[in-house]
Amino acid sequence: MEADMFEDDRPRLRVLLDHFSLVEDEREQWRVAHPLPEVLLLVVCGTIGACDDFDEIVEWGEDNLAFLRRFLPYHHGIPGSRWLRILLNRIDPDLFSNCFISWAATLRPDAPALVAIDGKTSRGSHDRANGRAALHLVSAFATRERLVLGQEAVATTSCEQDTIPLLLERLAEKDRLKGALVTIDAIACNAKTAQAVLDAGADYLLAAKANQPGLMGEIERFFADAPANLTSTVTEVDKGHGRVEERRVTVSTQIDWLSGDRRFPGEYRFPSIATIVKVQAQVYEKSRQSSQVRFYISSRSMTALQFAEAIRGHWAIENSLHWVLDVTFNEDAARSRTGHGPANMAVVRHFAINMVRSHNDKRSIKLRRNKAGRNPQYMAEIIRA
Repeated sequence: MEADMFEDDRPRLRVLLDHFSLVEDEREQWRVAHPLPEVLLLVVCGTIGACDDFDEIVEWGEDNLAFLRRFLPYHHGIPGSRWLRILLNRIDPDLFSNCFISWAATLRPDAPALVAIDGKTSRGSHDRANGRAALHLVSAFATRERLVLGQEAVATTSCEQDTIPLLLERLAEKDRLKGALVTIDAIACNAKTAQAVLDAGADYLLAAKANQPGLMGEIERFFADAPANLTSTVTEVDKGHGRVEERRVTVSTQIDWLSGDRRFPGEYRFPSIATIVKVQAQVYEKSRQSSQVRFYISSRSMTALQFAEAIRGHWAIENSLHWVLDVTFNEDAARSRTGHGPANMAVVRHFAINMVRSHNDKRSIKLRRNKAGRNPQYMAEIIRA
């Protein structure tokens, strides 16, 4: 029966191994003792199995070599941690990221309905001795499926505003964002980003904050003076952990004053703008009370209830991705600092979190990783999920 399980593992893992084969190995093949697919499979499985650095991954691999040989030969066993680090530093991060994006698309072939884009810094990746800043990665996250769709590293001389269009361009290949609603925080509230989303076949929902004071001010004044027949409103209440939040979401499609033919210095010309949104939030927590007002623009016409869901869903990238990477995968404690290692290991963690989440299990992500690390059969179930 165990032999049957081994044979059954191979076709289900073939898709992942085929995508790994797209990553070029620049080494002279006759001198290669550890082929790149073997290295990548080891690193991904070790990361799934609660290993957070190369030393732990090597230890796991040595203990589970028979498991790994179900899928690939590993004629020369497991490479040492130093060699793993060297190889991960050499891989082209753009090519590896494209490999991930192509593979992630096979997990959910149809375009996701809601995609949140946001940036995160891997704080442990900085190298002060060599003047290297910490890695900052912009990720795209399917909020309903809770799957990472892709990522793009922010160059040292660049910023999120310049990186997000590059990520959108990668995701747009083969219409992977077609029909989706893409939500982005205020840092990307500009016409260039809005057009990049539209070019990808999606619609945008962008937050307007202090970085667009003119736009935010005019939207605020509109909602302050707008008659009731030009707006629609829905109220939501969330309760839990001694905290109550009431959100009042108001929308209007009366936006001709934003997209007309007028010309003036510093104007904001957002393409295909269709709706403006106001969110008033009241938070009651023990003896404290706080309030906040946020504004958004969108190229899609939807109900107030639909916008409320989309805005609430955007923060899943913080709670279901960034928080999990920090707390469960210990990303901020990762000490990969040289070459392309930090960017590539960030992609490896995205491989791992997608695979762990794809497994139909009631356990938490932390418990799934721990069980996979000590139970090869459970690891096999995750890999072929």
